[in-house]
Amino acid sequence: MKRPALLAALSLLLSLPSLPAAETLVYIGTYTRGDGGSEGIYVSRLDPETGRLSAPELAAATTNPSFLDIHPSGTHLYAVSEVPEHEGQPGGAVTAFRVDPASGRLQALNARSSQGGGPCHISVDPSGRCVVVANYGGGSTTSFPLAADGSLLPAGSHIQHTGSSVNPRRQKEPHAHSANISADSRHAFVADLGIDQVLIYRLDPAAGTLAPHGSAKIAPGSGPRHFALHPSGKWAWVINELTLTLTGFAWNNEAGTLTEIQTIGTIPDADRNREGLSTAEVRVHPSGQFVYGSNRGHDTIAVFRVDPATGQLSLVEIEPIQGKTPRNFNIDPSGRWLLAAGQGSNSVSVFRIDPATGALEFTGQKIEVGTPVCIRFIARP
Repeated sequence: MKRPALLAALSLLLSLPSLPAAETLVYIGTYTRGDGGSEGIYVSRLDPETGRLSAPELAAATTNPSFLDIHPSGTHLYAVSEVPEHEGQPGGAVTAFRVDPASGRLQALNARSSQGGGPCHISVDPSGRCVVVANYGGGSTTSFPLAADGSLLPAGSHIQHTGSSVNPRRQKEPHAHSANISADSRHAFVADLGIDQVLIYRLDPAAGTLAPHGSAKIAPGSGPRHFALHPSGKWAWVINELTLTLTGFAWNNEAGTLTEIQTIGTIPDADRNREGLSTAEVRVHPSGQFVYGSNRGHDTIAVFRVDPATGQLSLVEIEPIQGKTPRNFNIDPSGRWLLAAGQGSNSVSVFRIDPATGALEFTGQKIEVGTPVCIRFIARP
C-alpha cells in the first residue's frame, strides 16, 4: 500500500469509535422480609472500565434469597432461601436457576429442601457437578449433585454438626455459617460459628457426597463465620464474627489439614469496646496479594497485604463502606472493583482497588437495592 493510502487507512481506523468493554452481570441476593422493598434476586451491569453500575432490575422473584453462587459455566445460578419450611418439610430451600445470557434474568428450574433451618451460604464446586449448603439454624451441612440441565438432584449428603462453645448466647449449639470448596473439588470447608471449628470434608463431586475428614479448631468464643482460600492453594483465612478477627492457616491439600499461622484484628483496638460490632465476609483478591474483611456496626472493610512467603497478613487500611451493615462484599473478576452490600442502608457501593497497595477508593457510584446481602458476578465476553 502506498504511503498516502496507508495514512488514509490509519486515519479512518483512528476515527472509528472504540468497541465498548463487555459488561459484567452483577447478581444481588436480598432479604425480602425487610423494609427495603425487595422482591428477590436483582441483576445490575458493571462497566469494568469505569466501575459504573446500572440500575438494578428484578431477575427472579423469590423469598429471602440471602446467598447465591454461580456455576463455573456462567449458565446457572443457585440460591438458598431462608424460609421456615419447603413443601411441608421444616427448614429452608435451595433453588436452581438458568441464566438468560441476553437479559440476565433467571428462570427457576427446581427447588429442594436444604434439610436444615436457616440456610445461609452456598457454593458450587469448581467442576460444576454439585453444590454444598450451610444451614445456620439447623447446624448442618447438605450437599446436592447437579443434573445435566443444572437442576438439583436429591441430596447426596446431610451431616448434622454437634457440640457447643463458650459464648452462652451464640454458641449453645452448632451454627454452620459457610461452605466453601477447594479448587480441585476434593475438599469442602464448613465454618461453624457455634462450635468454633472449620470442619473439613472429603468431597465426591460426581456423587455430590461429603465424608468427614477433620477440622481446625479456632480460639474459644471466636465464632468462625466465612472462609476463603488463597489462589495458590497454600493459605486460607476464616473471619471470626464474635471477636472481630481473621485467623490464617497453612493448607496442606494432600493431607487435608489446616494449620493456624496467625490471628489478626479487623478493627482498631480502640473500637473494641463498642456495642453491636461483628464481622461478616472475607475475600482474597484474584491476584492473591490482598485479603479483605467486612465489619458490621463499624461499617468498614479492613484491607490486608499477604506476605507471599509466609501467608502472614499486615494491615493496609480500614475503609468505610459508604453505607451500613456490610453483610457481604465481592471483588469483580478483573480485580479492579470492590462492591460492598449495605444491608442496613439498602445500597451497593463501588470502590476502586489500588493494584499496588490493595487500598480502596470510593468511586461515588452507589445503587439502591432493598436489603442486599450477597453479590456475585458473571463476566460476559
